[in-house]
Amino acid sequence: MKKFIVFLILVAFSNPCYAFLWWNKKDKALEAELEGKGYAGTLPNLNKKFEKKEQKVTTPIFESQDGFNDPSELKPAPIDNPAFINIIQKKDKTSKYLTDANEIIPMIERLMDCIEENGNIQLFVTRANVLSMNIDNLMKKYEGQPESYYESFRKLEEINRYVKSIAQLRREAQTYQRYLAYQESGSIYNPENIQQQLQYLLDELNSAVLLLRAEE
Repeated sequence: MKKFIVFLILVAFSNPCYAFLWWNKKDKALEAELEGKGYAGTLPNLNKKFEKKEQKVTTPIFESQDGFNDPSELKPAPIDNPAFINIIQKKDKTSKYLTDANEIIPMIERLMDCIEENGNIQLFVTRANVLSMNIDNLMKKYEGQPESYYESFRKLEEINRYVKSIAQLRREAQTYQRYLAYQESGSIYNPENIQQQLQYLLDELNSAVLLLRAEE
C-alpha cells in the first residue's frame, strides 16, 4: 500500500499540472482551516525602509561673493556710525560728568597743600579762586541735569561756598585786622578763628576728594 502511495506522489510531481492542482487544493484547505484566526490584514511593506533615499540638491540662501577673503575687498568698519560705536565696540562707561569732576580733584588737593603748609594769603586766595571758578563752571554745565542730584555734585557745591567764604575772610582780615580790635565784629578776623575755619575747610575738601574718587 505504501509503495502505491509513493508511486502516485512521484507521478503527480513528474507532471507539473498535477503538482499545481495538488498544491492549490492544499493551500485552499489550509486557508479554510485558518479563516477567522490570526492576522487578516495587509502586511506593511518593509522594503520601503531600506530603499535608498533620493538626494536633494539645495541652493544657498546668500549668494557667495568673490574675493571674500581678500583684505583689499573687505569694507572698513563703520566707526562713524553711532550704532557701531555703542554696540559693537566697548563703550567707555565713564560719564562725561565724572570726567569733568575728576579734573577738579588736583585743584582741591593743591588748596589742601596750601592749608597744611600754612601758605601765604596770596597763594591761598589764588588757588581758592581757581578752584571756585572751575566748580562754578561745573555747576552751570550740569544744572538741572540728572547729574545735579549726585552726592558729589552737591558736595562740590557745598565746599565751593566754604572756599569763597574763607577766601573773602582772609582777604578782609589782611586788610582790616590792623585797624580792628578783636572784639565783637572784629573777632571774626582773629587768627585763631581763621585757623579754625581753615581746618574745617581742610576736612571738607578731603571729604570731597574721597567722594569723587569713590565714584570713579
